[in-house]
Amino acid sequence: MASQQDLDFTYTTIDKIFRLSVGETGDYSGAMYNGDFSLSLEEAQQQKHKFIADSLHIGKDSKVLDMACGWGPFLTYIKKRGAHGLGVTLSQGQAAACRQNGLKVDVMDCRKIRPAHYGQFDAVSCIGGMEHFCSVEEWQQGKQDEIYANFFNNISDLLPVGGRYYAQTMVFGKNMIDFKDISLKADKNSDSYALALMVAQFPGSWLPYGPEQVIRNAAPHFKLISQSSGRLDYIQTIGEWRKRFRKFNLEKYKLYASLVPKFIANPAFRDLIAVFRTSPNRVCFQRETMEHYRFVFEKI
Repeated sequence: MASQQDLDFTYTTIDKIFRLSVGETGDYSGAMYNGDFSLSLEEAQQQKHKFIADSLHIGKDSKVLDMACGWGPFLTYIKKRGAHGLGVTLSQGQAAACRQNGLKVDVMDCRKIRPAHYGQFDAVSCIGGMEHFCSVEEWQQGKQDEIYANFFNNISDLLPVGGRYYAQTMVFGKNMIDFKDISLKADKNSDSYALALMVAQFPGSWLPYGPEQVIRNAAPHFKLISQSSGRLDYIQTIGEWRKRFRKFNLEKYKLYASLVPKFIANPAFRDLIAVFRTSPNRVCFQRETMEHYRFVFEKI
């Protein structure tokens, strides 16, 4: 799995820039347009939060665990419903921002949560977290299914029978290429280069191979309630993010300038910053080397 250092590299680095661009509790995961791209980004994210909360039957006094909670957008939404939300993240920057905004968030590896830590929950969500559960090295060692199976086993312990779990994750798509062809030295218009940028953007992370791998590993403990593709929605979401990242704000552009020394000294950081010029996620979604899915599971 991506380590705390890996996730801090990705998320804490851009913490203030992200919040200045998208808002204090901005959502850094694909929105839900459902084909209506006239919606604003904020409306589409709100629509997603409602879908998740409704699917998980979250209401007043529901006890909810939000794994990989980011800057707390879903926690903020369910708080308005009267639910009691707890978020966990491995990013120090995200956790600090969440707490400043009145949310209950711990810095913790969500895969290691047991009932002894917080008891059971009425519902659990994980919006984008599964993307970081398996590293390239673990995948190469043939451990990917084992990692996902263990995770679903742990989730099962956190829920009563009939309790629901929502997962939203990128997966590799039908046009995924061989791992050996992924390279930052490849042509910058190639799938090889776009996927290499993805690996650089999210060190320690390797995606599931299609929705089938997710569903298969959930099956011993959960039945699938619903499954839907968010690929086109994510393409639109990324386009909206890019507009906001580029929109001028003096404090934000001072932060961009402060990153120049790190850009010069750290090759890995230069690869991370490259995503602001060309979004590898968006390219991979457009070319279907990657897909994006939303799953609702119920404990059996």
